[in-house]
Parts: sequence; C-alpha cells; structure tokens
Amino acid sequence: MSYAVKEMFLTLQGEGLQAGMRAVFLRFAGCNLWSGREGDRARAECTFCDTDFVGTDGDGGGRFADADALADRAWGFWLRDLDAPGGQPLVVITGGEPMLQLDAPLVAALKARGFRVAIETNGTLPVVDGVDWICVSPKGGTAIRQRSGDELKMVWPQPGLDVAEIERWDFAHLLVQPLDGSDPRAAHAACVDFVLRHPRWRLSLQTHKMIGLR
Repeated sequence: MSYAVKEMFLTLQGEGLQAGMRAVFLRFAGCNLWSGREGDRARAECTFCDTDFVGTDGDGGGRFADADALADRAWGFWLRDLDAPGGQPLVVITGGEPMLQLDAPLVAALKARGFRVAIETNGTLPVVDGVDWICVSPKGGTAIRQRSGDELKMVWPQPGLDVAEIERWDFAHLLVQPLDGSDPRAAHAACVDFVLRHPRWRLSLQTHKMIGLR
C-alpha cells in the first residue's frame, strides 16, 4: 500500500496526557468527515477543524510507496538534533483521519525502528491492532466505532455529543479541550465549568499553540 502524507515534522506533543513529550508528528492527508473539494483548504463536517489535511505539499509530506519508506522517513526526523539517545521514540499518527491509511504493515515498520506508536483519531473507524496509545476525539453527530482506548479528548463546547454515553465507553482518561474557534475565552470558561461539574474529566490545553510550536 502507498501512503499520502500531508506533513511530517519533529516537535513536542502539545496536548493531552502526553503533552511535552518529544515526538514525530505524521499527518496523513484526507479525512472521512471532509466536506470540501480537492484543492480547497480543508473544511470538515465538524465545522471547527483547525488543520489543513488536503494534499501532500506540507513540510515533510509526500507520497510514500510502502511502509518501510515512510517509517524510514519518520525515523530520520526522530534522529534530528539529538545530543544523546534516551527515552522511547514516539510517533504520533494524525490527520485528517489517520485510520483511512494507517495499517498493520506501517505499524510493524514503525515499531521495528523502535517507535512507540500513538494515534489521534475521530473514532469513526476502528483502530488497527498494535497501536500503543489511542486518543479518540469524537465529533458530534458521527457514529463512533472506536469506543475504547487510552485517552478520550472531547472538544467543548460542541453540540451533538452525549456526555453520559461517552462516559460509558472504555477509556483510561477523559479529557475536555476548549474549542479553537472565534471566542476562545468563552470556550475556556465552558471547559472549566464542565470539569467542575464532571469530576471524572480533566482539562487539556493546546500548549503548543501557546508557545508557538506546530
């Protein structure tokens, strides 16, 4: 299988339970909730998408003929600027919707190079076996098939989500994250209020945007 990658880069994970960790971000092109046309900037049915996932023209992006070629490129990013080895290499597979492309051969190829594999998905497609860290961010009005994992990250406020139903799913951690929209102060206040009223949840902030990382 070949792979279409929008962009790939070395950074720090900016949100969720793994915030602050050194990571290679591998952003696949394409999304099953996309309502735009090829060539337009990405627009998603969830209406608040903050990511351009159209095409393969981003930094580190391109088309890769097979899993080994893509895993080799990711490993090259991990090796950049290292003063000394340490810790387990982390690759975060995201999109768009990464489960349109992530498959068992790529998971195996990444692990063969020493990566711990994390995914950030909208949950409408089941996650392939072998992924080490599953983060699902559900979108209102969609049918969620991946109802278990490590981290449930709910963008808030967001219509069409049944919080009581979500709390019945099998996730180790429940996080609520302010919607990156036209009124960030209101979104932050809504999330603080939500956590105060729902103590099983904790607040997640997009720290990479606060400090100017990608």
